[in-house]
Amino acid sequence: MSKDTVKEFEFNSRDFERVRGMIYKRAGIALADSKQEMVYSRLARRLRATGISSFVKYLDDLEAGRLGNEWESFTNALTTNLTSFFREAHHFPLLAEHVKKHRGEQLNIWCSASSTGEEPYSIAMTVCEAFNSLTPPVHIIATDIDTNVLATAANGVYPIDRIDKLTAEQQRKFFLKGKGDKAGMVRARPELRQLITYRQLNLLDEKWDIRGPFDVIFCRNVMIYFDKATQRKILSRFVPLMKPDALLFAGHSENFLYVSDSLKLRGKTVYELDERSSGANRAMPQRA
Repeated sequence: MSKDTVKEFEFNSRDFERVRGMIYKRAGIALADSKQEMVYSRLARRLRATGISSFVKYLDDLEAGRLGNEWESFTNALTTNLTSFFREAHHFPLLAEHVKKHRGEQLNIWCSASSTGEEPYSIAMTVCEAFNSLTPPVHIIATDIDTNVLATAANGVYPIDRIDKLTAEQQRKFFLKGKGDKAGMVRARPELRQLITYRQLNLLDEKWDIRGPFDVIFCRNVMIYFDKATQRKILSRFVPLMKPDALLFAGHSENFLYVSDSLKLRGKTVYELDERSSGANRAMPQRA
């Protein structure tokens, strides 16, 4: 942070290191040295909201449990939520192909970093098109650590320009246009919303309130915020929740082969279980 910039609150490297340690312990997020300005900007809002005049006191009160539910707001503030409909579009034809192989079965899909909902709705649209039905035999669990974005996702309301890249047919079939004071907005159709259950979940929690096994797991563009040890731990917990032929979708800059010997590459950033090493990890349906 530039010494020439006058800040509303004092925020030095010691404060930054303290925040780094707290968010790593809480959410597994490894903040880079370059994120000091971002951390100041986002947490300064929390100081204003809580009426606290210094970072030292804010962090002291947070760690001492004197700020009620502020841990949730602290975590939400430092969580990056960049998403769009059909982001990394090459994944969705593979998803469609996979679910078509299982016609007649009940399919379970987990979107483990749902953000504001564009990813789980893209999954839902894909399976609807694959089955040519708005009520396919598919249940999607969508989780995120950030409760604010989960509320947006569950509501399913977006500015109309968010669906610009969808085909006209997809826009008509899956979204309702707002009128009156809702003009310029769209909402995911009820049938689409009903396919998805939203739930708060921290991938670092000791227990996951989630049921497997899954036919598909999406974990895209979240592992990049974790160090290798944390990535390895999370992937080791995914494996028992995957059916024998399940697919695990990763982000474009993520490579799971370096942190797990239970997975093999199926396609571009798409993984499946490696039967040579994961047979012992097979799981029966369970609630973690």
